[in-house]
Amino acid sequence: MCRATAVLAALALGVATPQPGAAQTEQTRGDARIAWRSSFKTSALASRLPDDPVLYPDRHTAAGFWRLRFEPTVRVTDNATVEVAFEQRLRVLSSTSGAVGAGVLPAGADPPFRVRPLDWQVASSDRTQWRAEIDRAAFHARAGAAELVLGRQAIGWGRGVLFSAVDLFAPFTPLEADREWRRGVDAVRADVKLSDRASVDAVGAFGADVGHSVFAARLRGYAERADVELVGGRRARDLFGGLTSSAALGNAEVHAELAVFRTPAVPNSAGYGSDRSVVKAVAGGSYRFALGNGVLVYGEYHYSGFGAPSADGILPLLADPAFGERYLRGDTQILGRHALAVLAFYELSPVVSYSVQWLQSPVDGSGVLVPSSTFTLSDRVSMLLSGYVPYGAKPVGPMLQSQFGASPLSALFQLRIYR
Repeated sequence: MCRATAVLAALALGVATPQPGAAQTEQTRGDARIAWRSSFKTSALASRLPDDPVLYPDRHTAAGFWRLRFEPTVRVTDNATVEVAFEQRLRVLSSTSGAVGAGVLPAGADPPFRVRPLDWQVASSDRTQWRAEIDRAAFHARAGAAELVLGRQAIGWGRGVLFSAVDLFAPFTPLEADREWRRGVDAVRADVKLSDRASVDAVGAFGADVGHSVFAARLRGYAERADVELVGGRRARDLFGGLTSSAALGNAEVHAELAVFRTPAVPNSAGYGSDRSVVKAVAGGSYRFALGNGVLVYGEYHYSGFGAPSADGILPLLADPAFGERYLRGDTQILGRHALAVLAFYELSPVVSYSVQWLQSPVDGSGVLVPSSTFTLSDRVSMLLSGYVPYGAKPVGPMLQSQFGASPLSALFQLRIYR
């Protein structure tokens, strides 16, 4: 087993927590209204990794990372706006194993579905990396029943909270740290309202060529307290079709997603050597329990046919370049095929809130528990404390014994300042 495969596996097994959005201020200049949002995050992560020198040469690691983001939005007319986002990221690791605890994708991975990444390295060393990125650059226009967006933009499809079967555009991964904003893709998007209860959304998201682009559409309909979406199109070289739905049932909400991908044969690929159909599915719901100020709980089950049937198949799958490309662009959010997740929120007061995220493999019994506390110091400043507690069979040499048993035991501190 090559060392690069082991490192990719370790990166894929990192941990994370959801983040809130930024505050916003507006000012008027002439006839154009300018909305200016900025945010700064500083984070420290300490990790204790499993006792496995093959995957983790340094068992105790630390990482510090900083993000500075500027998001100006200019309202050209009442029906036209321009949005831009520029971000700088600095990451310092105690060792190369520190990237494991950060739970991020490999630093050399370009964002998917961009004609040009516009994500460049400012400076770097063995344990430090400073990068800059233009993450948004889009023109928004409204004309009658149609909305048009041209340029680099964030697109999210699906009804899932932690997982998705139909989200094609750089989706979030539940166990991924230092992520707050969905990365932008270079796209043309048109959303047309057909009636009071139906609309169609068409997207072309472009990469270097047609084989690295997405052409997709979804038809949405609403009736009473339920909605249905039909989706279909082409993602890279895959053809796909899917269905999503959500409904309110009393004080509860339920949702589901199903998608089928027809993947082409890839020469010399062990996992994708022949044509086949791959299924992804999500089923879940939410409910607010009347305890104290109210406890909001989400629960989901996710199946991904792109994942490995068992933990011992994860490393061989990651060694397949065809799967590695799929994983880096977000075709699958889990390395196994099955996952259960629960996410619960409780607001003790306007200043203090708590959350618990639990991710579990029903196949091998491994999982990760993520308790978090958020302290809102003001409208512009908040502080986050999180712990990441994995459980399950630990790896032996280069072989994983469970899906989440190779995750590190970690603690995260984060300070966030918005303006």
